[in-house]
Amino acid sequence: MPDVRLSSPQGKWILLTTVLGSSMALLDSTVVNVALPRIGRDLDADLAALQWTVNAYMVTLAGLILLGGALGDRFGRRKVFVVGVLWFAAASLLCGLAPNAGVLIASRALQGVGGALLTPGSLALIQASVHPDDRGRAVGLWSGFGGIGAAVGPFVGGWLVDGPGWRWVFLLNVPLALLCAPVAVRHVPESVGERAEGRFDVLGAALGAVALALVTYALIEAGEGSLVVAVAAVAGLAAAVAFVLVEKRRPGPMMPLDIFASRQFTAVNVVTLCVYAAFGGFFFLAALQLQVVVGWSALAAGTALLPTTALMLLLSARSGELGDRIGPRIPLTVGPLLCAAGMLLMLRVGPGASYATEVLPALMVLGFGMVTLVAPLTATVLASVDTARAGLASGINNAAARAAGLVAVAALPLLAGMGPEAYRLPDAFDDAFRRAMTLCAGVLVVGAAIAWATVRRPAPDCRHPECHTHGSVAVPPLEAETEPRGERGKGPGTETPWPPGAEPR
Repeated sequence: MPDVRLSSPQGKWILLTTVLGSSMALLDSTVVNVALPRIGRDLDADLAALQWTVNAYMVTLAGLILLGGALGDRFGRRKVFVVGVLWFAAASLLCGLAPNAGVLIASRALQGVGGALLTPGSLALIQASVHPDDRGRAVGLWSGFGGIGAAVGPFVGGWLVDGPGWRWVFLLNVPLALLCAPVAVRHVPESVGERAEGRFDVLGAALGAVALALVTYALIEAGEGSLVVAVAAVAGLAAAVAFVLVEKRRPGPMMPLDIFASRQFTAVNVVTLCVYAAFGGFFFLAALQLQVVVGWSALAAGTALLPTTALMLLLSARSGELGDRIGPRIPLTVGPLLCAAGMLLMLRVGPGASYATEVLPALMVLGFGMVTLVAPLTATVLASVDTARAGLASGINNAAARAAGLVAVAALPLLAGMGPEAYRLPDAFDDAFRRAMTLCAGVLVVGAAIAWATVRRPAPDCRHPECHTHGSVAVPPLEAETEPRGERGKGPGTETPWPPGAEPR
């Protein structure tokens, strides 16, 4: 039984450790987009290289995040978390010292591996160490401080890019890690999963990551029309099929496919794919639009994007309460439609755009749409499966959102007609950005239609989210299992092992 009280010195150290660890990954996911134009100029990189700078990280993170939680259960959550923090820092150092785009992209892929180890571990350390009476408050503080980290990310990133340089966007992680790792070793108790046994689904994780990487490559390089691109596309689809077959037949799979027997779970994950594909494409291109076309500095562009995260931090808890009262169907329909309206308002943002009259209104509408949908989305995911599988369901939903974002970053420039040098040509980029925003709005409308047609009110005794405050615009919040093992029911599905990162000590 976890016995560390949050008010104790050790409880505060645990909270500090987990906030520092999760903030590293959150900061990195929000600051890099702001730095892309300067990275491209300094390393003489084309648009494809900038896409890979974002997606190399997302490929390994999305493909390995579920495996990372399982490794923590087996070998010790603190140990794997510390390894993830140090790995992330070492890869960040390589990113900061990269002499060319190729080295930067490879280092970003290594960074994603570290992120897959530390991201599920940060929440799991709280679940495994903090007393149950304090756990809800600890998770609330963890998610709140993490949201603040995500909020300040674009501002800090812009300041670093305009000041000491884009390399410090990555080098900033090194001192954070050097603070976080020793504190974790000294003050955080070790814990393992009581049911962490059997083989790891390394094959499933590898196939998932390979499928994402090959499909991403094919989409980014599709303009070349070469045989290599065609082979990569076919191989990526084959790897995806193999992943499904392996997960279907393997005992103890990373992603048990029977969880999709719940129609509600399947439907809300399709909505997630639509919503976070649009978000991933928007935040990748918006940071470029504000710098390349509008002509703002990196700091001004990063600061301009703060309203969306600020609204998420301030109103996500109230949005969750509203969803509990009226059910998720209306928020999951209205939210994407508001986001679509916000992206269409971005069509007014061009050369010489005014922040107060053109940029801010679009971001406010987009932010209110995100507030409306994210908390009910997470609640519906958790409510659509047995309580014993809630943590696993959240992990799958989180990975799906990351995969949707990386596919959007790969595909959207192709669909919008952006050439390799588009970000160097303001007029050409502006035209393509407008087409891209229209496409993103269309995907959001499709998501809203699916939500209206498929989402239903969950049972009143279902599992509810523990993370009430959320500030990340890139992914939905992670949730872990919190029900004591002895209190789990005996109905169908309760024999399922604890989800990765969620087994109590």
